[in-house]
Amino acid sequence: MMLVFVVGAKYFGTLTAARSAVFARSSIFLFFLLLAFMGSVFLPHLHTGWHVDQAILSEDERLVVIRFGKDNDKECMIMDELLYGVAEKVRNFAAIYLCDTDEVPDFNTMYELYDPCTVMFFYRNKHMMCDFGTGNNNKLNFRLTEKQELIDIIETIYRGAHKGKGLVVSPRDYSRQRRG
Repeated sequence: MMLVFVVGAKYFGTLTAARSAVFARSSIFLFFLLLAFMGSVFLPHLHTGWHVDQAILSEDERLVVIRFGKDNDKECMIMDELLYGVAEKVRNFAAIYLCDTDEVPDFNTMYELYDPCTVMFFYRNKHMMCDFGTGNNNKLNFRLTEKQELIDIIETIYRGAHKGKGLVVSPRDYSRQRRG
């Protein structure tokens, strides 16, 4: 908040009473706007197909978690908040990245990225699959509600990958979650 004020004070010059009131309202708005997109802002973005490949190839010991989707989509914002919330807790065994499918369409066909928000897992340049009970073992394409659920999924996939398994079973069955 103080950084916004200092930058704004420099921009507005000498703050008169009227200018400071306008600035205070605008800086509060910017602060809450930043909070709304916090997960997306603080997690590393992959801007090209080469960056995605390098993220997958460069990690030898950690699981690579990539959220594919549109940065301004509501589902992605919720998932970004979850990913940001668990990033510090899983940093020893997982690296989390974000990739906008509009900006990097290279993988849309290859990984069938047609959902608004998709999370995929890679370990030592190998795509890791997880049986969530939904029929699609390639990716997580539904909303999670709890941070601990996501931590458990990431940890389960990491442990299975570390043992050489290409497919692991999710700690929770999500087959009934998405029924209408």
